[in-house]
Amino acid sequence: MSTPKPPDRASAITGRFYGVGVGPGDPELITRKGARLIEQADVIAFHAGVGKASNARRIAAELFPADVIEEQLTYPVTTGTTAHPGGYAGALADFYEESAARLARHLEAGRDVVLLAEGDPLFYGSYMYMHDRLAERFPTEVVPGVPAFVAATAVAASPLVRQTDVLTVLPGTMAEPELARRLADTDAAIIMKLGRTFPAVRRALEAAGRLDHALYVERASMPEQRWLPVADVDPASVPYFSLIVVTGDSRNGARSRLTPEVEQPVVPAPTTSAELLVVGLGPGPHDWLTPEVSAVLAEVSHVVGYGPYVDRVPQRAGLTRHASGNTVEVDRARQALDLARSGEQVAVVSGGDAGIFGMAAAVFEAAEDPAYAGVAIRVLPGLSAVQAVAARAGAPIGGDFAVVSLSDRLKPWAIVERRLRAIAEADLVLAIYNPASRSRTQQVATAQRVLLEHRKPETVVIVGRDIGRAEESMTITTLAELDPQSIDMLCLLIIGAENTRVSPAGVWTPRYVEG
Repeated sequence: MSTPKPPDRASAITGRFYGVGVGPGDPELITRKGARLIEQADVIAFHAGVGKASNARRIAAELFPADVIEEQLTYPVTTGTTAHPGGYAGALADFYEESAARLARHLEAGRDVVLLAEGDPLFYGSYMYMHDRLAERFPTEVVPGVPAFVAATAVAASPLVRQTDVLTVLPGTMAEPELARRLADTDAAIIMKLGRTFPAVRRALEAAGRLDHALYVERASMPEQRWLPVADVDPASVPYFSLIVVTGDSRNGARSRLTPEVEQPVVPAPTTSAELLVVGLGPGPHDWLTPEVSAVLAEVSHVVGYGPYVDRVPQRAGLTRHASGNTVEVDRARQALDLARSGEQVAVVSGGDAGIFGMAAAVFEAAEDPAYAGVAIRVLPGLSAVQAVAARAGAPIGGDFAVVSLSDRLKPWAIVERRLRAIAEADLVLAIYNPASRSRTQQVATAQRVLLEHRKPETVVIVGRDIGRAEESMTITTLAELDPQSIDMLCLLIIGAENTRVSPAGVWTPRYVEG
């Protein structure tokens, strides 16, 4: 390390801190601004692995001033294994603190510090950790660089995205099922952070049906650059400086380096009768999915549904997912019916049971169109949310009960109130779906007032929130003490009947009713 030189500007209070992107490997891809700042720097810092030369320094070395001070920031670990008491995260946190302190001493002395970053400083880079620690203390500027994926995309010889295509950048460290889902749901993708994650990434690409159009690029723009189809890559040969490109054009049939120049076979029209399956996924946990539904989801070619429910279906090869918003049920049903009519194997998915405030009714509504007369509809039941909440509480729906949705999107609120009064007067246990949302904040309070006109204040109320998931909670209260402000869209309420009881074993409603 060189001896620190005094600041060149007597008027400077502190030096300026620059994060300079030097691009993916080719020195000619450094921006003119980045090159100028490197040539004028008092101090140049760069990261390096243990026992390894810095790739960022290699890229920019020919621009270093002769008398520049060099600060090599050597990572203490490069894997998750360390003897540090705080583990891998603790070791890196200490390293970043120490590195920031080293650079701060130069800045406090009035020296300008350039921290080199491979690719772009704020794109999966280590620069950002120095930025977090120094930017509020010293004048700071970030100079963007060419990201590695841009150089890799040029190798693919196909546009990455066009017009309204969606590009998703994914870390290879993501859980395999989630990675497969996101790959299936996007037009184009970049997968970073390979190395040891490559086998799982390859499986995810295969499950998403994108393997045949995935290009592996290693050391993009460097002299030793190489590329080949992901399917042909030896997992043991994958280094850190590698990534995968899946272009949007590959989805639309456009040619790229991976598109074989062969005539595509003609697929004969299906001869079997059309059928549309409507399935319930249960309230959430995989264990609550019925074997019948699991078998169907393992066979169909298309899954159609509200986005969060489609996300719960594991991605696999040959499966196309069609996710849409929360207020287009009939349009969604028509899309599924169109697919089924064309001979595709299609499942429409709902949370809980598809027949309870789910997609089943919307499918039958859309199927009244004579155009779908040839499509058979089969509904597969699922565990309902009311059953899940009731089971957690005990047996509150052991007797007669009713189910009502407080949503007034598809029916006037006056009808909701009339039904609540009728149920209260009949002394039925009441399960309330859709009690509140961001735009519906008063319905629970109104329902509470209506029910108290006919029910005792001490009537048992069960509030189940996110039942079946890790964040689940269960509250047993009374109709008078229910706090409407505590209720949100993740809740389901069960209002007990007059004879509903709370015992040490749980909440239950007797099967018998005295006359």
